[in-house]
Amino acid sequence: MGKFDGVLLVSDFDDPLYGADLRVPPVNVEAIEYFTGQGGTFTVATGRAHPTFAPHARIVNINAPVILSNGSALYDFREDRMVYETFLPDRAREDLQQVAQDIPEIGFEAYNHDDIYVYQPNRVTFNHLKRAGMEAAEVPIEEMPLPWSKVILQQDYETLLHTQRYLLERWGEHYEVIFSNRVLLELTRKGSSKGGMVQYLARRLGIDAQHTYCVGDNQNDIPMLAVSAIPFAPANCAPEVKQWGARILGACEESCVAQIVDILDHIYA
Repeated sequence: MGKFDGVLLVSDFDDPLYGADLRVPPVNVEAIEYFTGQGGTFTVATGRAHPTFAPHARIVNINAPVILSNGSALYDFREDRMVYETFLPDRAREDLQQVAQDIPEIGFEAYNHDDIYVYQPNRVTFNHLKRAGMEAAEVPIEEMPLPWSKVILQQDYETLLHTQRYLLERWGEHYEVIFSNRVLLELTRKGSSKGGMVQYLARRLGIDAQHTYCVGDNQNDIPMLAVSAIPFAPANCAPEVKQWGARILGACEESCVAQIVDILDHIYA
């Protein structure tokens, strides 16, 4: 038994937890060890898919299934099994062909289980894959195997804003279309979000909403911040997150997660 029994802490991976220097600050590692050692449940909710997060699955003491692909999947790395997963409708391939025709500068990554396929890769694509340490196959859209857990559209911010409007105006009933940063626009099945999966995980673990806490830094994190008892964000979060009203803490390198654990330490004293 510990003071954090029945408490769930969910962190976005890139930036709140995993810094620009490609490591988790030691102070955050120590704080998570303390939190879980006192009975707390800690996990990650990331836009990364299984193959791009798996190399980091044991970087800290994660003791619950991890939310992947922007809320499209829940994977238990301790048991090495998929707990729950949703997929884009098969029509996504045809819809993306139409997008490519009407917005010719767009590029994207499509995720089929542990394989990544790319269409018209650009600078953003190459940087994204390099940070993730992954390789991808460049093939025509019609040859990309289904199903897709998610698609990441990639270009400059203005092009992606136009693409987001394009998708939502035409097929908004089929898709979630949300930014994970200014050059990555995430496409998942309608209803699949980090917020929905946090709620699903909390129910699965028997943890009340009033004891569920989340931290995130970008637009795709707002759905899970909305279901957090206290919504936290690092100081270097996107303007949309600050405007939304998250409680702002230090940046990743300034012990963001450790600051949350300290706050919880006083709440559950």
